[in-house]
Amino acid sequence: MDINDVRGLGSIFALIAMLAIFWWAYGSSRRKRFEDDGDIPFLDDDDGLPKHGDKDRSK
Repeated sequence: MDINDVRGLGSIFALIAMLAIFWWAYGSSRRKRFEDDGDIPFLDDDDGLPKHGDKDRSK
């Protein structure tokens, strides 16, 4: 076994890992969770702190 065999096995392992991540990320059982997580920046927060771009409310 020489260095080229090790490189080939490393490439195959990387391909399998990438495909497993894609399968996990795009699986239909996780779609609802990821859609909900994607909406987090758009939710209203009622903590009373000024948001970015808002004028100071203490004046």
